[in-house]
Amino acid sequence: MSQVAVVTGSNKGIGFGIVKALCQRFDGVVYLTSRDETRGKEAVAKLNELGLKPEYHQLDVGDRSSVEKFRDYIKAKYGGLDILINNAAVYMSKTYEDIISTISINYKSILTLKEIIYPLVRNNGRIINISSDCGHLSNLRNEYWLRRLSKQDFSEADVNEFVNWYVESQKNNTYNPDDFADGGTIPTYRVSKIALSAVTMVHQREFESKNISINSMHPGLVRTDLTSGAGFFSIEEAAETLVYLALDAPQSLKGAYVWFDKKVLDWYDYKADYYFKLKTALS
Repeated sequence: MSQVAVVTGSNKGIGFGIVKALCQRFDGVVYLTSRDETRGKEAVAKLNELGLKPEYHQLDVGDRSSVEKFRDYIKAKYGGLDILINNAAVYMSKTYEDIISTISINYKSILTLKEIIYPLVRNNGRIINISSDCGHLSNLRNEYWLRRLSKQDFSEADVNEFVNWYVESQKNNTYNPDDFADGGTIPTYRVSKIALSAVTMVHQREFESKNISINSMHPGLVRTDLTSGAGFFSIEEAAETLVYLALDAPQSLKGAYVWFDKKVLDWYDYKADYYFKLKTALS
């Protein structure tokens, strides 16, 4: 049975770089997936020109029926998968609808994938959630939520309530920028990535019996459309640590929050200086 790797949202940016790197190293089938089928197939064609042969399948992580269709396809063709890299993400924050969309894609889609796709991941499989420096607990300043999320045994329900608290604050115009680091810049993205990093640890506990490693990581500030071209790393450089986590890291590395240089950070250390700073991105 072939080993299978899947990268979500991989028609461009970091996801594209990960597919490229996996095609060069992974001894198995690599799936490039995208919400838009035309763009996805164009991305595959670009890799074909380099002599790389990823497979393609449409996958919109924000659409439950699309996720179910992809699950059925992988299950029928391969029986399961071995590597899942959750890369799909957006950044929109101009309207309330943008906030809902960002939370849906960046965080709530992971809950759907956990329910539908994670059970397909084989024993000794690996799941990597691409987070951000926005995803470290030090991005949070609200004392109530710091206490609640710094407990070692917080649950998915705790994370959901944190997200809902933020969404409601935007809906009701009670949002306080002092609840977050850096004067509350890009709060929706911070919340979505804090939640993603947090739920990574919850899901690791849930799937411990299958010896699956589930980690989140910050790939660094990467020059992509999401950052409007700002950043310190190319997509190829950003893919290096991700491929390390997928192929080379010890299987015992579980439920970790990993920095772009492969260093494992203490996600719970909310007094640390790991939070996102807008001036750094603009410098």
